Amino acid sequence: MPQWPARPARGPNASAPPRSVFDDLDNAEAHRFAREKGTSKPVFRTVRGLAIPYMKLLYALKIEGAENIPEQGPVIIAPNHKSFWDAFFVAAATKRPIRFMGKSELFEGPGGRTLIRLGAFPVRRGSSDEEAIETAREILRRGGLLALFPEGTRVRDPVELGRPHKGAARLALETGATIVPAAITGTERLFAGPLPRPGRVRVSFGEPITVAPGEPTPEAAGHLLDGQVWPEVERERQRLLSHPGVIAAGLAALGIGAGIAARRRRR
Repeated sequence: MPQWPARPARGPNASAPPRSVFDDLDNAEAHRFAREKGTSKPVFRTVRGLAIPYMKLLYALKIEGAENIPEQGPVIIAPNHKSFWDAFFVAAATKRPIRFMGKSELFEGPGGRTLIRLGAFPVRRGSSDEEAIETAREILRRGGLLALFPEGTRVRDPVELGRPHKGAARLALETGATIVPAAITGTERLFAGPLPRPGRVRVSFGEPITVAPGEPTPEAAGHLLDGQVWPEVERERQRLLSHPGVIAAGLAALGIGAGIAARRRRR
């Protein structure tokens, strides 16, 4: 566990206690920790090994196209976004440690370091966060695997997608990272209060898109995102939603399934 610098003394003769691993991280410290330490492979592998059987048991997790994730080099996985847990379901598809953004509030408590060791780093929502963008650049410069959600925030509707932003495309152009479009279904309602709600989660990865490094202009990023990446995300998602089991699970999540079942019983 890293040793952190002491807090500033509160008076001229006061001695500052050493930083505890349980102390809160401020935003700058969280990014420094994320860049210098990042994912702990033992922690990532342990949590992944424990989580996958749970995901399969409770959520009937099915992963398609995992072979489309390159085994090395800088890669951006660009999925749609329905739940905080989406990145964990994406991580189940690859043994490569994966990095992802999380809202900065999650890193303010004592669990901030644990999240970072699992691959997360903070982003301030609602504004352009240069610290988060630079951390993402650094991950890709080092040949890392990064999950970025083009929608920027969760879209709770089980069918509709949000409007994508160009950040992932710009980072790919800056760094020459390969982009893998991905689609996720079934993560809209994973819990009923504190308890898990059994369901059906599907994750599908499209063909990787090779990106040559270039000037990340709005026009170039828009062409890459709107012309190549997002159409593949939409195509994969529609294919997953067309699966009968996914449709039934979606109807149940919306409360429609119970009504259909009741009508069938009356017949």
